[in-house]
Amino acid sequence: MRGRLIFPFLAELRRLDADAMSTQAPGYDEDFKEPALLDADGDGAAEPYRHEHPPVRLPCQVEPQTIEALRMTPAGNTPQSSLDLVFHFTDLERLGLVDLQTGEALVRPGDRLSGLFDTEGSLVWAVRTPPGLYVTEARPTGFGLFRRRPRRNLLIVSFSDRPAAR
Repeated sequence: MRGRLIFPFLAELRRLDADAMSTQAPGYDEDFKEPALLDADGDGAAEPYRHEHPPVRLPCQVEPQTIEALRMTPAGNTPQSSLDLVFHFTDLERLGLVDLQTGEALVRPGDRLSGLFDTEGSLVWAVRTPPGLYVTEARPTGFGLFRRRPRRNLLIVSFSDRPAAR
């Protein structure tokens, strides 16, 4: 037995498709490891360009830090917001989100959280974009909890708002 999540929700992730972006204009900035900017509306100011994989809903455990700060942004306040979600590797493996050659989770920095849903699929919280919540760190933990065949069990993913810079 590899354990389970406590009080699970479903997180809707929109993973950044860097491969598709590198073949389409304006592309992906390899130096800064982020999408290049594109002036799509001709106003002289470039906007972030993103190409994303189809959304995927993953069971998760929510560890809020400063989630309420996101609600203040439309009023002109721009505090830092962050949120941690805990995913179980059995769910990631079942949904094909683990690289079979390296064993690395395919949830990576730059991926975007678009909402949280209850286990029945009803929307609990839609993340406003902008500012949005983006993966800043994804780290495996819970190594060795399955005694017969030790493995890691959990992936802790930190999300943070990232205001667009010009």
